[in-house]
Amino acid sequence: MWNELLARIRQGHRTTDFPRSVPAMPDRFRGRPIIEAGKCVEGCRECAEVCPTGAIVVGGGVKLDLGRCLFCTECTNACPRGAIRFGQDHRLAASAREDLMVTGEAPTLAKALDEEARRLFGRSLKLRQVSAGGCNACEADVNVLNTVVFDLGRFGIQFVASPRHADGLLITGPVTANMKLALQKTYEAVPTPKIVIAVGACAISGGPYADHPEALNGASSSIPVDLYVPGCPPHPLTILDGLLRMLGQIPTSDLR
Repeated sequence: MWNELLARIRQGHRTTDFPRSVPAMPDRFRGRPIIEAGKCVEGCRECAEVCPTGAIVVGGGVKLDLGRCLFCTECTNACPRGAIRFGQDHRLAASAREDLMVTGEAPTLAKALDEEARRLFGRSLKLRQVSAGGCNACEADVNVLNTVVFDLGRFGIQFVASPRHADGLLITGPVTANMKLALQKTYEAVPTPKIVIAVGACAISGGPYADHPEALNGASSSIPVDLYVPGCPPHPLTILDGLLRMLGQIPTSDLR
């Protein structure tokens, strides 16, 4: 026992200081895409043609749909003028699907729930996680939030085993045909009022499985969604940032 206590003292404080300070993201992290429209040449479609999910639309400027983006950097590699690159901004979550469109203008970040919802969920939010056909990457990063580094419980957010004990659902995966009924039944089992969070490109748009006959192109095809957290998979801090913004624990005029 004494050896365990000594080892714990030597380890020191491991929990991230976020959201009280700006997190230091690793050099290889791929955050919010940056589009420099001034570098684009009219008629060039190289970035759109190589995108595996059709996330890039060219015409009247370049638009990139974060809900479809896999952060694979194929567009960055293909663009001869470097008009698209991935930055270090981890803040990607949005409250509305249309707010996931990147155009080069200032992003619209996730908004806080209304006052009544914040009163109910702001200090104690219980979520039932549903893997609706995911590859386990998003599921793994969601699970990481329970570790000592992120310590999700310090914000009053916990995952529960039963939807009847939950305030909402956190969904990963494209929602396969086999999971459609299970997802709907789980949603119906959550008491009202309830919230739904779609985590990852698959849960938002179907990701690389979009329009497959056995995939339903994300959670919103079956149930309403209140928060979209893009990525493939999204970084744990991206997920945490979205959750805290939704609960009003990060102000609109946030860390930057």
